[in-house]
Amino acid sequence: MSEKIENGRVARTDRRAFLKGVAATGALLGAAKALLPYGAHAAAGGPEVSGARLGYIALTDSAPLIIAKEKGLYAKYGVPDVEVEKQASWGATRDNMALGSGSGGIDGGHILRPKVHLYASGRVMQNNQPLPMYTLLSLNEDCQGISVAQEYADTGVTLDSGALREAFERKKAAGGEVTAAMTFPGGTHDLWIRYWLAAGGIDPDRDLSLIVVPPPQMVANMKVGNMDCFCVGEPWNEQLVNQRIGFTALTTGELWSHHPEKVLGMRAQFVDENPNATLAIMMAVMEAQQWCEEMENKQEMAEIIGRRQWYNVPVPDIIGRIRGDINYGNGRTAEGTDLLMKFWGEKGETSYPWKSLDTWFMTENIRWGYFPAETDVKAIVDATNRSDLWLEAAKGLGLTDLPEGDSRGVETFFDGKVFDPADPQAYLQSLEIKATA
Repeated sequence: MSEKIENGRVARTDRRAFLKGVAATGALLGAAKALLPYGAHAAAGGPEVSGARLGYIALTDSAPLIIAKEKGLYAKYGVPDVEVEKQASWGATRDNMALGSGSGGIDGGHILRPKVHLYASGRVMQNNQPLPMYTLLSLNEDCQGISVAQEYADTGVTLDSGALREAFERKKAAGGEVTAAMTFPGGTHDLWIRYWLAAGGIDPDRDLSLIVVPPPQMVANMKVGNMDCFCVGEPWNEQLVNQRIGFTALTTGELWSHHPEKVLGMRAQFVDENPNATLAIMMAVMEAQQWCEEMENKQEMAEIIGRRQWYNVPVPDIIGRIRGDINYGNGRTAEGTDLLMKFWGEKGETSYPWKSLDTWFMTENIRWGYFPAETDVKAIVDATNRSDLWLEAAKGLGLTDLPEGDSRGVETFFDGKVFDPADPQAYLQSLEIKATA
């Protein structure tokens, strides 16, 4: 399938056609939800199928899917044949999601949260063909990183990317090219590095080249000098530091504390046709999230996911940051911080798919031109976010003290910017650097 990317960006398609497609997708998903209400089928018996094919990228936040497999939790909830399959890149994940398991692809899996919107709208799909998708649960918060090549260590760059401006300008003046890398246009890592650069006065569309590199290839590419900085999930930032190739300027939890990251997303067709199996998969992953949350399980978790068949990464490249111990690689260290990867929270608030957080991702993607300014954000979020299914699965686990409502409230970022999900336009207007409409 074509990437539909031009110069590292999702190509802008005709806006009328795009908005018409979004409306059609919203109507399709709404009709499916009305015809196949989850609760009506959940009482009908056990799972309709014994498994599903779930994709994952070798990133620490896919751990709940892997732990659910390794600990027999899919079998516990009646879906023993769930397969958790490694994907080569986020582009490959998209293509396999479009195929579906019936055509050799996947039914769902560990994906960047905005991908649900980008797939469902057809924005990154072949021929702009919408792929109805649901966000079922949030897999984690925090613990991604923005890392910089060793040659910039003397800039002292941390949260303020502005410390790199002069160094970047000198490199370009000498005939060099400044390159930043992320993992998928419009995805979380793209948005984190764009936000960080723009907050420091560096325009990610005009002042450097922003390229796409699969997560497991980030360290090798920086080693040979293909990029000046990158944003990716763990364990790749920690591995970079351990190999003394570069340093971490910041973890993304410093940019936005308790920010959402990956989700368990699934094709709407699978969910609507197999509501009980979907519930079973969710319950298995949610129990695994609770296991991953416990500090006493971190060592075993790192040993499991680091195995050859999963990440093929040494435990020392995983363990520090999932405990909140950060070696930035530039002389700074911090132990026992709240920057560790979060999987569950006190009552599942990390796992719960807040619609207000989807609204931020949609708004930020409008900021950078991945969606037209007139996009009906609420329609896309309502059509794709299945917080109702999360509550159903939580009750199936016997949980009673649960998150309530659709909004986590007002969010505040490291640079003082504020996002009120009730007024996304005010947030957009407060931002100085953004794509030209």
